[in-house]
Amino acid sequence: MDRNRVATAADETTDAILRAAASWAAEAPIALTPPIRAVCVRLAEMVADQRHYLAPLPEPQESERRAVLSLVAERLRSGPIARELSQHLAALSEMELRATGSWSIVAGAQTEWQQTAVDYLARQATAIGGDHDLDEYWAEDVVCGIIASVKGLIGADDLYSRIEAQYAGNGRPKKRPD
Repeated sequence: MDRNRVATAADETTDAILRAAASWAAEAPIALTPPIRAVCVRLAEMVADQRHYLAPLPEPQESERRAVLSLVAERLRSGPIARELSQHLAALSEMELRATGSWSIVAGAQTEWQQTAVDYLARQATAIGGDHDLDEYWAEDVVCGIIASVKGLIGADDLYSRIEAQYAGNGRPKKRPD
């Protein structure tokens, strides 16, 4: 495994996650950018930790993917991004929003996480006060958008996983004789 290629891929994925966070924060008041980034970082960390539940790829691609996702999760968990957003990440942790193995495979845990993230962003919007043009569903829209973006960036979206599971290892399924 080429460590430089793994590090470069992890850097690119981390940068793409931060661009997605900036994109989802673009229409919100600037004071909400750090909370939106924190939700995105926490979700990305959790999705990257799903690497054990993705359909396996043939070697050496599987080892490389796991190494990249491990590095992405670690950088999001303890890198400069985590230090910059530490206040918001700590607040999310206090609300029981942490990366856990169950998040990856239990639908109820994912739903709970989404609601916690929505509640956090709604509280942050209320805390900044002022006259902003956020509709009542803006937090839901942001959280759902972040989820779709991050899963797509990391390659953990459902369609990708189904396709990967179908073709991993054995190539295309053999046609059945008529």
